[in-house]
Amino acid sequence: MNAIATNAYTKSLGDFASSFEKPRAIVVISAHWQTHGTMITGSVRPEQIYDFYGFPDELYQVRYAPPGSPETATLFANAGIGIEIDPRRGIDHAAWAIVRHMYPEQNVPLLELSLDIDKTEREHFDLGTRLARFQDEGFLFIGSGNLIHNLRLVSFDDNAQPYPWAVETDIWQRERLNGPDFAELIEYRASMPNWQKAIPTDEHYLPLLYILGMKGERDAIDIMHEEIQNASISMTSIRLRRRW
Repeated sequence: MNAIATNAYTKSLGDFASSFEKPRAIVVISAHWQTHGTMITGSVRPEQIYDFYGFPDELYQVRYAPPGSPETATLFANAGIGIEIDPRRGIDHAAWAIVRHMYPEQNVPLLELSLDIDKTEREHFDLGTRLARFQDEGFLFIGSGNLIHNLRLVSFDDNAQPYPWAVETDIWQRERLNGPDFAELIEYRASMPNWQKAIPTDEHYLPLLYILGMKGERDAIDIMHEEIQNASISMTSIRLRRRW
């Protein structure tokens, strides 16, 4: 519902977009596209996918369909880092529900990168490291998921108090984001408290590892927004900021 909401979280997205020059294209690592191998969308006009059910009709009336960029897809596919083009795949709500708050004019090409279900957590992180150089070529990467995402325990009260385990996990995650390395965040099953409740399935968490892999020596991590919605969904958002 954040796709159509006006709240502190969606406002943070607009503020983020206004803080830097418009990118050449946006590449979203999507929690909602899982594949064998890593794929990138390659359509000129990718279809808007409504990949959810049982929500108010208003949500299905949202139209957000910026152009794709076959040229960008080809650039990534030819980079020798194991990415292939899917010329038919559309854009799911992991991308359009976010970017519509950033660029409502629909004037920035939008692509998605899939999550390879055959990769380990470390391999997802390593692919982020190999993608990092494209940041200096004008591309904006967005890891779109939730650091805590448990729909089985979700409350439909928007003002519900977060579960204590969710608060504990959120604090633990944010502390590690400022640490000297990301080993515990990558190998989270060995050290993250309550990970079985916080991340019962990993697709919403893995996009974070790509962004962490892109962090260079000159980059700092800023917390853009801190919030746990509906008791069990973290909207905590980070950005990489070049320090000098």
